[in-house]
Amino acid sequence: MNPTVLHQAAEPEHIAISKSKGIKIDWKDGHHSDYLLGYLRDECPCASCTGAHGTEPQKTNYAAEDAAPKDLFPMFKPALKMLSVEEVGSYAIKISWSDGHNTGIYSFDHFRKICPCEQCKAAHGG
Repeated sequence: MNPTVLHQAAEPEHIAISKSKGIKIDWKDGHHSDYLLGYLRDECPCASCTGAHGTEPQKTNYAAEDAAPKDLFPMFKPALKMLSVEEVGSYAIKISWSDGHNTGIYSFDHFRKICPCEQCKAAHGG
């Protein structure tokens, strides 16, 4: 693919953030991505979550918990939320999570790569 097209694909036109629901991005190439909280937390790109530097990945499984049937009498577990969202330069967003995690810097390239829509999942073989 043409590098100019790839660069444009990873440029957001508009970003809508709901700290209790997730992030929606309208991309300059016309694509739309909708990231739910659990999915975003599970896809954290930080070194500890991905296992960079040869460490064991510390992956979470919030998205599976969101999709699981709810017990009639569940144990109380605080809902996952974004406590803060900060812009990092003009290329990324840093998210601080209610589970205490705050080292993930989500570049716009990463957001585009992990887009959960059917079209993108098919393109990436997901």
